[in-house]
Order: sequence, then structure tokens, then C-alpha cells
Amino acid sequence: MPLAIHTPEWVKDAVFYQIFPDRFAQSSKVAKPNNLQAWGADPHLEKYQGGDLLGVVEHLDYLVELGINAIYFCPVFQAAANHRYHTHDYYQVDPMLGGNQALRTLLDEAHSRGIKVILDGVFNHASRGFFQFNDVLENGPHSAYLDWFHVYNYPLRPYSTDGDPGYASWWGNRALPKFNTDTPAVREFLWDVAEYWIRFGIDGWRLDVPNEINDDSFWQEFRKRVKNINPNAYIVGEIWDDARRWLHGDQFDAVMNYMFSRPVIGYFGSRSLRPDTYQSSGYGHIPALETGEFAHRISGLLGLYPNQITLAQLNLLGSHDTPRFRNVVGGDESAFQLAHLFQMTYVGVPCIYYGDEIGMHGGPDPDCRRAFPWHDPSQWDHNALEYSKKLIAARKDSLALRRGIFAVLKAEGDILVYRRSYGSDHAFVVMNTGHDTVAVALPEIPTGHYREVISGDTIGMLPDHTFYLPPRSGRLYLPTQPR
Repeated sequence: MPLAIHTPEWVKDAVFYQIFPDRFAQSSKVAKPNNLQAWGADPHLEKYQGGDLLGVVEHLDYLVELGINAIYFCPVFQAAANHRYHTHDYYQVDPMLGGNQALRTLLDEAHSRGIKVILDGVFNHASRGFFQFNDVLENGPHSAYLDWFHVYNYPLRPYSTDGDPGYASWWGNRALPKFNTDTPAVREFLWDVAEYWIRFGIDGWRLDVPNEINDDSFWQEFRKRVKNINPNAYIVGEIWDDARRWLHGDQFDAVMNYMFSRPVIGYFGSRSLRPDTYQSSGYGHIPALETGEFAHRISGLLGLYPNQITLAQLNLLGSHDTPRFRNVVGGDESAFQLAHLFQMTYVGVPCIYYGDEIGMHGGPDPDCRRAFPWHDPSQWDHNALEYSKKLIAARKDSLALRRGIFAVLKAEGDILVYRRSYGSDHAFVVMNTGHDTVAVALPEIPTGHYREVISGDTIGMLPDHTFYLPPRSGRLYLPTQPR
């Protein structure tokens, strides 16, 4: 009998916000070392700018006003890297972020505002500073922790720039020794870390490169341990392509939906794509798409996974691993607005990369990790911010947008029209991706009064209602009295 698939209900109603902790916000309440970059300086691979978790707490009301009700944090545990994927201690929040007490404060303050919090779990590899690996470096073949890693040659060369390092690491990066998850002690250690922070009060895990722990039984047990503590915890994996192997209901609830991101970039940015900005990222090649091709690909995604999984997929326009969307499309703001409208009205869970809502730019890593310009609102695109607020509010007001069936009504030329339906509730989106004003008539729209979300206008519609759309624009119509 197939496994019954359950994903957390709260996730389907969530709008996520991804935060890179070193660059989002600083608090004067967290002591800092002296050798930091100035806030807002050009990002550097190895330099810190000193963001922290209490800084996030001090801006939670901004996120509430935006409409955010869930946060995904890049790693927060003690590490010797500004991105903190080089974990030293899995049980300690980095002191520069404020330590464990700052996370306690953050969780309490976020939960009091109805905001869920998930953390980044880096379980495939540790760091040279991780205690057990440091023991191997000190004691070589005599280390008690030798079987925690894939050590195959001596002497180890953890800092050399050439020659064989003597151990397996993540993509050849000597700073990231790969765990040997065939060792029972390693498995128990990683599962205990997952359980510890769920008990602490986090609402789920985003799993870094989980496909590189090539062992379904590891992730099946991971899920059992997490869900036994909190059945509503969200488990989302970083898988860039077809993730069916992990999405049968016994491992992850969802994945970061880069299979959504690529066609969205390829369609809405088709006239201005900048391959030089993204080809070195995980995106690889992104073809420019015509309307029919886009509709086919994006509709096909809905049949890839069971519906419970699809409703929980994390739909993103960019992340800390990719150039910002605006840079990928050559600064075309209309491309971002159309893509953002699609993101907020498609099936699954939208995730905003911090600062996208105020028009932040950034090229390939590390440039995509710029500091949020709190101290200079003149750098903000306030029109973009208001646009995001309206879209998020509309999604939160509409069951059709959060849970409904997706159906393309028209996809030809520069016109894309689709419907979301949930029982008697529905929403319609009409887009013109071209550079000329167009008229389109649709007999499928039920008679009634509708509110257009961006303009706020209320209009009456009859069958064969004709829409006139300016170039590069979209409209979201919700019934004024959802049934």
C-alpha cells in the first residue's frame, strides 16, 4: 500500500523570507570583534560584516508589515566563515550572532508574532575546526574519530593548495571534510543535532546538499526523529533537479524548487537574460522561453510530485547560491514584477530572498550576499516594496491562491492567463509579457465583481470580458466576495 503523504498544513499558508545572517541586520546588543567590514561594503568571500540574530529581532515588525510568516535562515551555528557552512559546533549558535540565547529570544519573539523559523542543517560535511576532525588532524591514524570521515592517505594536507589532501571533502574543498555517514556514531550524532534544535523550538530544517548523503535510510530515520518531536516540523531539501527519490512522504516534505526558478527566469526574462551572471551558479544553462513553452513546463511541474508535496514546495526567484533575479535579467524591473506576481500566485510556497522586496541587486556569490541597507532607505525601491506587500496580502486573503488548482486558460503570443480555484473560490491572473498594449477576451471568467490587487480597482465582469493590458504588465483579479 502506498505511503500516505502528509506535509505540514501551516507551510501551505506560509510566505517565507530567506535571511543570510551576516548581512541582514546588526544589533548593538551583540558584542562584535574589531576586524569587520563596514556595513554595506562590497561583500568579500572571507570577511564579516557582523549581522546577528538580535538584529533580526529588532526588524521582525518590518517582516510582519511585509506579510512574512516564516523565515528560513542560512546556517547560524559556530563556524569560521561568514556563511557558516563550515560548522565547528552544531550545538552552539555562533557568538558573533549572539549565541544560543539570541536564538532563544528570536524564536520567542518570532513565534509571538505568528512567524515560524527553520534553520539550515549542514549534515553532509563539517569543517577543519570541528572537534572530531581536529582530533584526526592532531593524531592521524591513532585518532579515536578516524571512522567519522573518509580518510585514505597520510599525511593529511588540510591547508595545502596542491596535492592530495588525504581525505574526502565537499567538491574538493579541503575546508569541508565529508562525514562518513556509514559510521553509526556519526548517524546518531547528526540525528541528535536535528532532535536537539527541534526540541529547542525551531519549526523545521532546510537540508544542505542532502543528495550527497546518498542513503535513503539515513533521511528516513532523520524524518522519524524530527516528526516524533514535532509532527508539524517542515523538512525541505536543497535539490536542484528532479527530487522524486526523496519526495514519497518518508524523507522530505519538499525541496527548494529550482525547477520552478529556471523556467520563470527563462520566460519573464527572455528578452534580457544575462548568462554571464548565472552560468557559474547551480542554474547552469537557462533557455529563453516562449509563452507556450513556459506554460507547458510550469504545468508539467504539477504532475511531478503528489499534490501534498507540490503544495509545500519552496518556490524561489533566487537565493544565497545564485545571482539576484534582477541581475540575471539585466536589471529589467518589469521582468522581476511579472515573475514575482507569478511566484505569489503559483502552486507552492513563495520564498523571498532578503532585500528582493526593496529592489536589491547582486551578482554571483559573494555579491548576492550584500548587506540590507537599513540606514539608507533612499536606496530602497519603495514601489517594489508596496508591490510585494499587495501580492503577499492577496495570497494570504485567498484560499484559491494558497490551496487551489492551477489551470492555464490562454498561452499564446505574449499573453498568459491562468486560474487558481479552490471550491467556489477562485483567482485570475492576466499577463502581457510583450512590448505592446494588447486586448484579450476570456469566456471562462464567471460573472461577478472583482478587485484588481495592484490598482485596487473593482470591476464587474461578464463572459467574454475584454482585458486591455499595457506592455510588460500583469493583473491579479480576486472576487470581491469570495464564496
